[in-house]
Amino acid sequence: MNYAEIKKCDIANGEGVRVSLFVSGCRRHCKGCFNSVAWDFSYGKPFTAETEGELFDALTPDYIAGLSLLGGDPFEPENRAALLPFVRKFREKFPQKDVWCYTGYTYADGTLKEDDGEGVRELLSLIDILVDGPFVEGLKDIRLKFRGSSNQRVLDLNATRERGSIVLYLT
Repeated sequence: MNYAEIKKCDIANGEGVRVSLFVSGCRRHCKGCFNSVAWDFSYGKPFTAETEGELFDALTPDYIAGLSLLGGDPFEPENRAALLPFVRKFREKFPQKDVWCYTGYTYADGTLKEDDGEGVRELLSLIDILVDGPFVEGLKDIRLKFRGSSNQRVLDLNATRERGSIVLYLT
């Protein structure tokens, strides 16, 4: 997996101060995407053990609320294969911090509607807040928190798992 960017002090992609990892690779190519440079799976730098170490160092301060995964799309098969072991380690090292994830896929019934491939359910089980759905340029609304278009949802996956039905984090 390649990544496009790491933001070590991000306040735009989740609650609180976060460390954000922008992975490379997305097959959706949504018109008007804010990060179209990251559509290419070869864009950026390889995600290595050194990259993991850099991220874990950045996540260590108490003022960091958690990790945000964006892209590209973290749930593309190539990306989730690399992210799954990384997020497992993150959970072990930082159990008090949360994980936000942005995907163009749509969450339904404990998985992603368009893709229930290997690792999807486990990766979802490690995520606290999921922003789901493709960006739709005609539904763009700059007043929305943590999403770009009104079709996208900010889901509280912990509450969703507990209740057994969709719980929105933000409406």
